[in-house]
Amino acid sequence: MTNDTAIGAHLTQALHAHYARNQRWGFMWALWTAILWGAWYVPGTALWFEHPYVDIPADQQSLRLAATAVMTWVHAITVFIFLLLWNGVLGKVKDYGRTMVRFRKISKWYALASLCGGPMAIFGSYMAMGFVGPVFAAVTSLFYPVIGAVIARLWYKEKISQRAAIGMAIIIFGGMVIYGPGLFGEMNISNNNAWLGYVGGIMSAIGWGTEGAVAARAMDVSDPDVGIHCRFTFEIMFWGLIILPALGLFTALPIQSLIIDTVTHGKAMLWIFLAAACHAYCYTAFYKSFSLIGVGRGEAVGNLYAVFALIFIAAFTLQLPQWYFIVGLVLTVLGSFVMFSESAESVAQLRDTDTAMEGV
Repeated sequence: MTNDTAIGAHLTQALHAHYARNQRWGFMWALWTAILWGAWYVPGTALWFEHPYVDIPADQQSLRLAATAVMTWVHAITVFIFLLLWNGVLGKVKDYGRTMVRFRKISKWYALASLCGGPMAIFGSYMAMGFVGPVFAAVTSLFYPVIGAVIARLWYKEKISQRAAIGMAIIIFGGMVIYGPGLFGEMNISNNNAWLGYVGGIMSAIGWGTEGAVAARAMDVSDPDVGIHCRFTFEIMFWGLIILPALGLFTALPIQSLIIDTVTHGKAMLWIFLAAACHAYCYTAFYKSFSLIGVGRGEAVGNLYAVFALIFIAAFTLQLPQWYFIVGLVLTVLGSFVMFSESAESVAQLRDTDTAMEGV
């Protein structure tokens, strides 16, 4: 063996080890996304049973929507605090400031991601929980990996192998099996306001899928920990400087009193605190997975939240899951293994770099 051949073989081995490490860490971050996202549905739903939200009659649509906007804004502020703590420990607060001011090149994408993930996805998910129920809120979000993967593929040519596509399909089908029976049980045609929950569910799926594709565009040139901090900063601005002030000025909705009642009610803030802790670090893991294994794979493995959501719900309600939970569990885990069994090299070059970098 010549010296050049030996060097080449050593380089190939080192690259394989690097790709395998990135793949392993990418799927680990995506799995943490699923665990924390599943946990979020417990406090997210419980919040609707606390003052001031439990006191709002079901037929007062505009007031319930305003309350949803308030809880989403307070939730975003609390998430921001957790992320500030995270980046403070990592020593990345200065990087956060530098990224925020580079609006034209980088942070504009996080601003767009915040619109998709906040006023559309998180707001829509809270709508679905409040107007229909948590099971419906979760099942409609199961389709977001398909939306994210398609947008990433069409926009900046992110690669989706046949094996990855099969794994994604199995995970989504597993989630449908888990939530399907409960979904039909929750749908109540006598509820005249249920259509708002259905709209919210669609918003959450489109919003989270689009957010992943948009945010990934900036993560080739920025840090995921910093990026998610920028994303929630913009969401706070959109709610606090534009949407809620407009509702307070141009409508008769009691926005100010809803905010005061929320932040001064201990139990409501406890649930928001717990929900924000789950979401802050769920989103941190979410964004990290995108840069390592891509939007489609990260979102598909994140879809395992369906399993973890039912585990946490069973733990809090002390009710064992039904048989279809076991079937769905097997399918979702199988789908993850199908995706993870891809060669490490297949996720080494996730997208067309020249296309992805245009305009960044």
